[in-house]
Amino acid sequence: MNDPITLKMMRESFYSAVVCDALDAAGYPHQSPRVAFKPMTVAQVVVGRCKTTLWADMAHADPKPYELELAAVDSCKPDDVLIAAANGSARSGIWGELLTTAACNQGCVGAVVDGMVRDVAKMRAMQFPVFARGACIYDSKDRQRVIDIDVAVEIDGVRFAPGDLLIADEDGIVVVPQAVESQVIRAAWEKVHAENEVRDAIRAGMKATEVFRKYGVL
Repeated sequence: MNDPITLKMMRESFYSAVVCDALDAAGYPHQSPRVAFKPMTVAQVVVGRCKTTLWADMAHADPKPYELELAAVDSCKPDDVLIAAANGSARSGIWGELLTTAACNQGCVGAVVDGMVRDVAKMRAMQFPVFARGACIYDSKDRQRVIDIDVAVEIDGVRFAPGDLLIADEDGIVVVPQAVESQVIRAAWEKVHAENEVRDAIRAGMKATEVFRKYGVL
């Protein structure tokens, strides 16, 4: 297949591990944070483009509460995934129902929060995918704030740049640098379909060793 592989096609066929394998093969072995993210709302594959926010803890009254996080949400585009790089802070729940509602209005398809969230039941009812470290009841006002948007951020040493392709599911989160996106996505697509053949062969009774020798896929 030489036609473009669309986001819709990726959502139907991709999962995080197969994209991680394709990145390994391309010489990018550290594109998935090794921290414990949980699918807080719905268990589904999320594929989209990184919309980044950088967060900091604070211990003073915020003169402009929520200013940059609201600007970030309002500037989301369809197929964006909001990335909240908060260094794993448990100081407050920085993502919740109202930001989710606003993000959905802009066509955002999910959020990855390197920290805590709240309003989990309400977000689950909205079927909005959120991956986070956990839940915290505290509001972010005067506890945490966005200090920059649309900049490269890091989570566990993995770089997330604005516009990078992101795939997230129950297994983990993986980001594909734009410089190698075409190569990696094509390789992942081929591996998905090769794995389908391998699965059929194993179900038909072929031994795992024989399957690997024949297909070179595991």
